Amino acid sequence: MAHRPAYEALGRSTERTPLRLRFASRARERSRSWIHGYVVRLAWSDALIVAASVLLAQFVRFGAESALVPNGSVQAPATLVSVVLAISWILSLRAFQTLDRRIVGSGSQEYSRVVTACLALFGVLAMVDLLFRLNIARGFIAIALPVGTASLLVSRWLWRQRLGRQRLRSENVEHVLIVGSEASAVPLIDRLHRQPNLGFRVVGLCLPSRAGQRTSVPVGDTQIPVYGTFDDVCESVLEAGATTVAVTSAEALGHDAMQALSWDLEGLDVDMMVSPGVTDVAGPRVMVRPVAGLPLLHIDKPRYEGANRFRKALVDRVGAAAILALLAPMFLAVAIAIKLDSDGPVFYRASRVGLNNAPFSMWKFRSMVQDADALKDNLRALNEGSGVLFKMREDPRVTKVGRFIRRYSLDELPQLFNVLGGSMSLVGPRPPLPEEVERYDGRVARRMLVKPGMTGLWQVSGRSDLSWEESVRLDLSYVENWSIMQDALILWRTVKAVVAKDGAY
Repeated sequence: MAHRPAYEALGRSTERTPLRLRFASRARERSRSWIHGYVVRLAWSDALIVAASVLLAQFVRFGAESALVPNGSVQAPATLVSVVLAISWILSLRAFQTLDRRIVGSGSQEYSRVVTACLALFGVLAMVDLLFRLNIARGFIAIALPVGTASLLVSRWLWRQRLGRQRLRSENVEHVLIVGSEASAVPLIDRLHRQPNLGFRVVGLCLPSRAGQRTSVPVGDTQIPVYGTFDDVCESVLEAGATTVAVTSAEALGHDAMQALSWDLEGLDVDMMVSPGVTDVAGPRVMVRPVAGLPLLHIDKPRYEGANRFRKALVDRVGAAAILALLAPMFLAVAIAIKLDSDGPVFYRASRVGLNNAPFSMWKFRSMVQDADALKDNLRALNEGSGVLFKMREDPRVTKVGRFIRRYSLDELPQLFNVLGGSMSLVGPRPPLPEEVERYDGRVARRMLVKPGMTGLWQVSGRSDLSWEESVRLDLSYVENWSIMQDALILWRTVKAVVAKDGAY
C-alpha cells in the first residue's frame, strides 16, 4: 500500500523513509532548485531597490554632500537615518512574507503584500516620529516611499514576465500529479492547460479505480496518463516525476488516507494541494479554521458595502476624472472623425442594467450606422456569439471610423461619464443588456451585486473571443474575489490588451 510508510514512521523521520524514496527526494530537490534561485534573486533585487530609493531620497532632500548632514531633532547623520530606514524596510518586506514561494510569480497577493509592507513601515515610522518628536525630514520620507514602492512593484512585474516566458517554454514549472475522480480532475486540468504561464504542468492522474484498466484520460486534445489508483500515489509521484500533488476528491480519499499521504509526500519533498470544491472563490474570503482537529474551509460572504464600497467609489471617481482630463484632446479628435465619417450623433446611448438590476444609459462613441439596433434582427442568422451574446466579426453595421475605434476600444471611453455619475465602475462585470438579464438564472444573477465596469476580467482575457460561459465565469470570479489590488492589475492588463488589440472587433 502506498500509505504504509507514513503509518509506520508517522511521516516525520527521514531515517525511516525508504532508501528509494530518499534518493528520489534528493533528485526532486535538484529539479526544483529554480524556485530557490528565483526567490534569492527577488530578495537581492528588493534590497538593491530599497537601497537605491533611500539614497535617491537622501540625495534629493539633502544634496550631494549629505552624508553627515544632521536629520531630525536627534541630529543623527543623514546616512545613519538612511541605513536604519533601508534595514527596516527590508525587514518589513520579510515580515509580510513577500518572498513566500507559494505566492511569488502569480496572482495579486504578491503585489498586495509588497504594498502592505511598505505602507505599514511608513505608517509605523510616522507614528514613532510623532510620538517621540524626532522630526525626521518629511521630504525624505515623501520621496523614498512612493519611489521605492513603485520600483518594487515594477521589479516584481518584470521578474514575472521573465518567469512567464520561461514557463511558456516549459521551463521552471511544477509537475502536477492529480489525485481524484475524472469528473473533478478534468476541469482543473483544463484550466491549467489554458494558463501555462501559471507554471503548472499536469503529468498524470490517479483515479479511484482502474475501470477497464484505463491508461489515459482525454482532456481537450491532450491525453493525460493514468498512473494508478489512490493506493498508488507515492509510486506514481516517482514514476511521473511530479513535484506537486493536487487532490481534487478529498472526500473520496478519506481523512486518514489524506493525513497519511501528506506525511509520505513530506518525506519526498513534494507539495500537496487540496481543491475545496468551491469554484472561483479565493483570496481573503477563504480561511482554514481548525475545528475539532479537522481543517475546515471558512468562506466569508462577499463584502461590497461600507469601507470597501467607499474605497472603490473614491478610486472610480478620482480615476475617471484624471483620465478624462488627460484624454480630452483624443475625445475631440474622435468626435470630429465620427461626424465626418457618417450621418448621426457622435454619442450612442445604450440601455444597460447595473447594480441591483437598476437600468441606466451607457455612453459610447457611435461606431455603427444610425438605427443599427433596428437592423439587428436581420443579422440573427449570422450571430457568432454563444448564450445570450450577439457578436459578429464582420458586422456590416460598423462604420469605417467605428471599426478603428473599436479595434482600440476608443468607443468605450465615454463610459467614463457613467463612472463619474456612479452608474458604472472602472473595473467590474460586463454591462449586460436588459434582454440578457431577463434570461439570467440565480447563479448568473450574482453579476448584478456590483456595478458593471468599463473593463474587467472578461476584457483582459480575450474580450469578444470569449464564449458566453467563459465570460460569465470570469465575471462571477471577479464578483466573488473583488479587491483593490485586483482592480489595479486588471486596469494594467487592460492597457496591454488594448494595445495588443486582443479579441477586439
